[in-house]
Amino acid sequence: MTKEKKFYNALKDLFVGAKIEGESGYINLMKIKTKYYEKGIFPKLKKDIKEALKPFPEFREELFDKLYTFFSRYFSESGSIYFRYTPVYQNVYEKVYTDDKDVILFWKTHMLYYVKTDRLFKSLDVKIDRFKFSFDASKLKHKKAFEKKKIIYQLKKKKIKNNRTIEFEVSYAEGNKKTKIDEILKSIKKKGINITEEILERAFRVFEKQSEVDYFINKNAKEFLKEQFNLWFYQYVFSGKSEWKKKRIKQLQVLKEIAFKIIDFISQFEDELVEIWNKPKFVLNSNYVITLDRIAGKGKKGINLIKQLIKHKGFRNQVKEWKKLGIIDKNVSMPTLKGKILNKGKTLSKDYQFLPVDTKHFNEKIKLKLLSLFDNLDHELDGWLIKSENYQALNTILPKFQEKVQTIYIDPPFNKEQDADYFYSVKYKDSTWATMLENRLRLAKDL
Repeated sequence: MTKEKKFYNALKDLFVGAKIEGESGYINLMKIKTKYYEKGIFPKLKKDIKEALKPFPEFREELFDKLYTFFSRYFSESGSIYFRYTPVYQNVYEKVYTDDKDVILFWKTHMLYYVKTDRLFKSLDVKIDRFKFSFDASKLKHKKAFEKKKIIYQLKKKKIKNNRTIEFEVSYAEGNKKTKIDEILKSIKKKGINITEEILERAFRVFEKQSEVDYFINKNAKEFLKEQFNLWFYQYVFSGKSEWKKKRIKQLQVLKEIAFKIIDFISQFEDELVEIWNKPKFVLNSNYVITLDRIAGKGKKGINLIKQLIKHKGFRNQVKEWKKLGIIDKNVSMPTLKGKILNKGKTLSKDYQFLPVDTKHFNEKIKLKLLSLFDNLDHELDGWLIKSENYQALNTILPKFQEKVQTIYIDPPFNKEQDADYFYSVKYKDSTWATMLENRLRLAKDL
C-alpha cells in the first residue's frame, strides 16, 4: 500500500470513527459527519494536494508520510480529537504555562466535552477447541449514555452446521431477561454436539472482550490541532540537518498549508458539534404535581376544578398512585374517597388537603385549567424534578437559574477498578472520568 493510500484510508477511519448503529441525535450527527467526509473533504482535499504538488512531484511520498504521522496522534477510533497516542519518543507535549497561572491541572482529555462510553460489539467468529461459535451482533441497538445493559445470547437453532459451527444472535437484555444456558446446551445436544457449559461461557467471554470506546467533542479543535501541529512542525524542521534551499522551504510550506486545510475541514464540523451539544434542549414532556390545598386556595374556581378532577376518568389512576405510595388507606373505596375529599361539595376536607395531584393522569384540557389558576406558577412551585442526561439538563436550565442556586448535592458515578452491579457504568479511564466531572462541575458552578 502506498503512503498516499495509507494516509487517505487512515484519515477516513480516524475522522469518521468507529461505526455505531441505532437511533439517537448523536448517531445521526456521526452519520452526517461520514457524508461530510465522503462528499466534502475527500474530493476537495485530493484536488488541492494534486495542485500543490505540481512544482515538486517527488515530495509526494514525504508529504503523505508526514501528514499521517502527525494526524494519527490525535484521532481516536471514535473519531474524537485529543491526545490519543502520546509515547515519549514522539515528543508530544502540551503547553501548560500562562501569564497569570503557574499551576495548571492537566489530563489528556481536558479540552473535550464527554459524550458517552460505549462498547462497540461487532459480529464475530470464535474458535474454541474443535468448535466454531458465530455471533451475530447486527441487531444490537445503540445504548443511551451511561446506560449499562447486559448481553444475552439466543441460539439460532437452524444454524448449527456440520456438528462444529454454532450460531448465536446477540442482543441487549430487557428487564430481568438472561441467557438461558441450560436450554442452549440441551438444544445443541439434540443436534448431536456435546459441549460443556465451560466452553460455552468461554466463547461468550471472548465475544464480550471487544473494545470499549469513549466519545468526545473537542471544545476548540482548530486551536488545539494548529497548536500541536506548530509544535510538531518545529521539531520536524529543526531535527537533524536541514537544507534551507528555496525549493525545500516551499515544500515545507505546502506541508503546513495542506495540514491546516485538513484541520479547517475537521474543525468546521467539530465546531458544529460543539454548538449542537451546548444548545439548550427542547423539553419533550412536562407535568406538574400540585396539592389539593393549593388548588382549593384559588377560591370557587379551584373547588370547581377539584370536582372536575374527581369526575375525570384519570382520577382512578391517580388514586392507584396514592395507594401505591402509601398516601391513603389502600382499602378505601373509590366512592368513599370521592365523597370525602370535598365537604358537601363546597370546601376541602382537612384529611385530604395535602393529596398531590399529578397532571400526567389527566388530559391536556384539565391540565391547562389547573395551570391557569396560578398567576406566577414558578413562584408557587416548591421544586423541579428533571429527568435528563445531567449535562444537558444543567445547560438547559442555566439561563433561568444562573447564580440563584446556593447548594448543589451531587452523586456522580464512582470510578472503580472493577465494574459493579449498578444500572450505570462505574468504571472509566481516569482521564474520561475527570472530563465527565469537569464538564458538569463547571456548569454547576455557574448555577
